[in-house]
Amino acid sequence: MEPLAQFRLILVLFFTIFLLLAYNQAENVTYCDGSRHYIVNVNNFEVSPDPIMVGRPAAFTISASTSEPISDGMVVIDVSFLGFHIHTEIRDLCDEVACPVAAGNFMLSHYQTLPGFAPSGFYTIQLTLHDQNKLELACIRIKCKIGMGSLASVN
Repeated sequence: MEPLAQFRLILVLFFTIFLLLAYNQAENVTYCDGSRHYIVNVNNFEVSPDPIMVGRPAAFTISASTSEPISDGMVVIDVSFLGFHIHTEIRDLCDEVACPVAAGNFMLSHYQTLPGFAPSGFYTIQLTLHDQNKLELACIRIKCKIGMGSLASVN
């Protein structure tokens, strides 16, 4: 390969990596309604591995705080791919965090293995927390990338 072609390839690769890093550093977690005051405030969101790999376990951890105690509730997880809703899952809040949740800081953890047939790409996950009276405590949208795992890891 001639030096000018190599330089162009390196420049394109560098620019692509820069854009991907900028995307990953962008604000990937937002409240569903930015003007609303939620009882639960999300302080931090982590996913491991990043990017999430199909057919492999992924851990989602949310550091949050609540201004009021929560005795029970549910977590509604809505998943969209390319703008199309593809999955809804409803989980008991007390399966994700030790209940009752006292006012103050707490951690919500969720573990999931994505099916091997899930296409790689960019997804939006909407996570809504409700109390035992179905009052919406928080609603966040998470933009994440899902990559292809090893075919050997797919069951």
